[in-house]
Amino acid sequence: MTQERVASAADIPAGEVRVVQCGARSLAVSNVDGTLYAIDNRCTHDNGPLGEGTLRGDRIICPRHGAAFDARTGRVLTLPAVRSVHSYPVTVDGDEVYIDCEGGRAP
Repeated sequence: MTQERVASAADIPAGEVRVVQCGARSLAVSNVDGTLYAIDNRCTHDNGPLGEGTLRGDRIICPRHGAAFDARTGRVLTLPAVRSVHSYPVTVDGDEVYIDCEGGRAP
């Protein structure tokens, strides 16, 4: 498992989502109750940028058409999207956030 530093934990406050680059991947990193999670940054409905959406609890709402995904697992929760996205392991060491860019897993 190769991890890449992608952000400072302070840059991703509780209840917020941010876009980060992890290798060649664009990921949406969410802070759900103090724990960070990473999923693909592209909605499976219309390639909307999930990291520019709204985090409601543990759900990311796509800014384009309102599809919802579980920020922790990438599982699709509402239409119009019907396919889930991958999630990626996140490690926090002090204030540094690391993600396994190649360790994506389907929900």
